[in-house]
Amino acid sequence: MSTVPYQVQHADSFAEWRRLVSDSFVPLEATAVRPGPFSGQVGGRQLNEVAIMEVAAGPHAVERTPGLIAGSSMPYYKLNLQVSGHALLVQDGRETVMRPGDLAIYDTGRPYTLSFDGDFTTLVLMFPQQLTGLPAEDVAELTAVRMDSGHRLGSAVAPFLKQIGSLLPTLDGPIGHRLAMNVVDLLSTVLADEVYSRAGQTVDSNVRLLRRIQHFIGAQLANPGLDPAMIAAAHFVSVRSLHKLFAASGLTVAGWVRERRLEHCRRDLSDPLHAGVPVGAIGARWGLPDAAHFSRAFRTAYGVSPAQYRNGVGALAV
Repeated sequence: MSTVPYQVQHADSFAEWRRLVSDSFVPLEATAVRPGPFSGQVGGRQLNEVAIMEVAAGPHAVERTPGLIAGSSMPYYKLNLQVSGHALLVQDGRETVMRPGDLAIYDTGRPYTLSFDGDFTTLVLMFPQQLTGLPAEDVAELTAVRMDSGHRLGSAVAPFLKQIGSLLPTLDGPIGHRLAMNVVDLLSTVLADEVYSRAGQTVDSNVRLLRRIQHFIGAQLANPGLDPAMIAAAHFVSVRSLHKLFAASGLTVAGWVRERRLEHCRRDLSDPLHAGVPVGAIGARWGLPDAAHFSRAFRTAYGVSPAQYRNGVGALAV
């Protein structure tokens, strides 16, 4: 777990650009759309698990192919904020044209193409998928969907993200890390709003109820009394019906609660501003007050103890 200093890398040929874009993000196939000279640059930094990069280049296209995906160990989401120029994003049978000020998300775990017909600048946020706290199948409904200035929450996120981009050279240390995670949390809120607003149009009542319950659980994780009986009562269903609802999606109630609690603990353990908080206190903060149980569950989920994770053993990296 680390913060990589801000750096700008330049490419003065398309061969250099192919290497640069793959090294900066995930492996990609890059294709020039016209002959002649080419130049581009990538500037940004990695703030723990979150990479924030500003990309400026000439016209070209990149593709995430099945072969490249097969060689990757972890899926990420990438959020693009188009700063200048235009882009065409294609994923999951959808395509969207992005203009300055537009946002769109895509998934590195599935094929996509991104093409630019002229000079452009874009701000890219890349982070592990589990940070959103949303089911992957829900986010899959939103890939390659443009959020423009008329989007009720996207219109607030875009200026904020652009401002973060301008601060990249000075963002470092614990505050930089915390700000990066705040950006991901804000984006997760936008995605959740989009998922829930679409739910009534696209899914049946059981799926809508499951999503509401999962959202409720996310807001109650710190409550040690969070259990199936409490969750069922809050939604006026029986405990048996609650279990059936989760089982139909291949989940268990306890498993979902445990996964979300452990993920919040993991994030706190990686946060430099929480470096002085005892490991046991972090577990208790997220509804896991039994230190021994917390340690066992964390090791089962991530392969190392909470203390080892805090010290950088087994840490995830972009």
